[in-house]
Amino acid sequence: MVTVLLPSISTHNLLHWLIQPQLALHIPDGFLSLPVSLVTWILAIALIAVSLKQVQADYQERAVPLMGVCGAFIFAAQMINFPIPGGTSGHLLGGTLAGVLLGPWAGSLVMVAVFIVQSVFFQDGGLTVLGANITNMGLIGTFGGYYLYKAIRFAIGRNTWRGMLIGTAIASWTSVFVAALLTAVQLALSDKVSLGLALGAMAFWHILIGIGEAIITVVAVSYVWRARPDLFFDPPRKTVSSNSRPVSSR
Repeated sequence: MVTVLLPSISTHNLLHWLIQPQLALHIPDGFLSLPVSLVTWILAIALIAVSLKQVQADYQERAVPLMGVCGAFIFAAQMINFPIPGGTSGHLLGGTLAGVLLGPWAGSLVMVAVFIVQSVFFQDGGLTVLGANITNMGLIGTFGGYYLYKAIRFAIGRNTWRGMLIGTAIASWTSVFVAALLTAVQLALSDKVSLGLALGAMAFWHILIGIGEAIITVVAVSYVWRARPDLFFDPPRKTVSSNSRPVSSR
């Protein structure tokens, strides 16, 4: 017998979604309660408003084409799944990558655009819970990933490839894992599944997916570091003059 959680959602459907890690961070419609959805929408709208204001105030015009290129790359990369044990797969989220290259403000706007396109045209995550998906992957992935990366990189060596490598790897893995835990908490608060079951399912798969995220992000960032380090939001000091900044005018 199937226990009905919502008119169109069964326990079987929920568990089936939880064990598909390539979809599990993109929450479908109906999986979150109204209060949880409203709170995440408020957070998402606040993030978008603040990011727009900050980008308009601080960024130079040359950041706009870079945002477009970065968004296109992340969107295309998300279409490619990499295999993980268990006969399933994961894909790049890209929040930390966007934050590293564009900074947290512009990077967040790029990720919001990617999530909207995915939801509207590819049904990858629901429209009513888009606020939750933006919060989980945009806020945690971009802001959390960027500031963790920055702290590690600056502690190890801001101008060294080693500092960039370690900071990027740890931040990109952590952003995926924390976003997965937050998704599990939201499901539990919505009374759709027990917290223990949600945390166990999400944590197990996203420990592995986080490794794939870290590898892809490190490869992409390393290429930019070697080819055009001046494109970084926080470029190595040796690549820019003391009175110029390629992305932000601050």
